[in-house]
Amino acid sequence: MGAQRRERRVKLYVAGPMTGLPEFNYPAFFEAEKRLQKFGYETVNPARQEDGLSWADYMRLGVGDVLTVDGVAVLDGWEQSRGARLEVHVAIELGLPVRSVKAWLTEGMAA
Repeated sequence: MGAQRRERRVKLYVAGPMTGLPEFNYPAFFEAEKRLQKFGYETVNPARQEDGLSWADYMRLGVGDVLTVDGVAVLDGWEQSRGARLEVHVAIELGLPVRSVKAWLTEGMAA
């Protein structure tokens, strides 16, 4: 009865290198998240996970998060990250779009 239907926002997982980088590359993850949210996307940011887990535990969480999103936004250097490559592989096998943060911001879902 007269209720407005609300559009669901596109949900993106941010994937990129962390291991071995200063501050685990968190500043790049948070900047990407901020830019994507400003553009209207909902984001899942693995830099927001709790500290102190093993790499395998972080990957279990990350891959699980990829199962819940509409696409993946990759940071520069993701190709050199074993974890990001795994997350991207899962996304591709699920038929999810994988693009750079810049492409999501300029082309949106239509690309």
